[in-house]
Amino acid sequence: MILKKLLNIILVITFGCIQNVFSQQQRPVQSLYLFDQLLINPAYAGSQVQLSATSIYRNQWVNLEGSPETVTASVQSSLLNNRMGLGLVIGKDALGVHENVTLFASYAYRIPMPGGASFSMGLQAGFDRLQSDFTRTTVPSANPSTGNVSGTSDPFYNATSAFNPNFGAGLFYTNRKFYAGISVPYILENDIIQDVESGNLTSESIKNTRNYFVTGGMTFPVDHNFKVLGSTLLRFQDGAPLSFDVNALGVIKESVGIGLGYRLNEGMIYMFELKINENFHVGYAYDLTFSKLSRVSNGSHELM
Repeated sequence: MILKKLLNIILVITFGCIQNVFSQQQRPVQSLYLFDQLLINPAYAGSQVQLSATSIYRNQWVNLEGSPETVTASVQSSLLNNRMGLGLVIGKDALGVHENVTLFASYAYRIPMPGGASFSMGLQAGFDRLQSDFTRTTVPSANPSTGNVSGTSDPFYNATSAFNPNFGAGLFYTNRKFYAGISVPYILENDIIQDVESGNLTSESIKNTRNYFVTGGMTFPVDHNFKVLGSTLLRFQDGAPLSFDVNALGVIKESVGIGLGYRLNEGMIYMFELKINENFHVGYAYDLTFSKLSRVSNGSHELM
């Protein structure tokens, strides 16, 4: 009985930590953000001018049971002679017994500037819906007659959900060779209440924390058939250390891109992009982990 109570306490603390990951890292870290910046900045809506849709699947920390999986799909287009942009982002994150579904619509107003440049101001609004199915968890229990330990479900845990509306804003500037943006995708710091009870122990009221993204990139032409795209993404978060990506993508004949990146305190990123025709692109990224997770995981895969 004492062992079981101790295990229940450990499980509640563990689930609280996982919940904290979901609430703090509201936008999942994606290595191919360069090809779909609507995921992090609503002011990017309509930047592709024509109607375009992008989908990205990420399998993080392969071989680690219950590891994060993320699917995002976005669609965007410009209207009124490229003065206005509209966008929609749908996402689903899975982590252990938790699933988070997001839906956000974006609006951007673009101001033309000299030399083909433009400055955009964007807003987004939508919601997150987090579901936690604790009935899928098991607690080790010992058979008094045999002493064998087996996993059994615990009646103290149940399925819970939380619905949180939110909104965000961003700015985006671009010209023929350079772009820069800043955004706050989630402005409201909602309380996510997950009643995880075991006896008299309750874990609840974990608050969302605000994220700030700063992006920048530049094109370096080498000759008519080759150029290098340099980019960076900085992540600021209340109560968390600074994180950033630095990437370089070499593009051959506007058709094939091969790139390399570095993510602070995490590892290297290897990227590949192929332009199959004027209307269809595919991409792939592999994250090589340098942290202690490399002992149990073969890194992360991402497909666009």
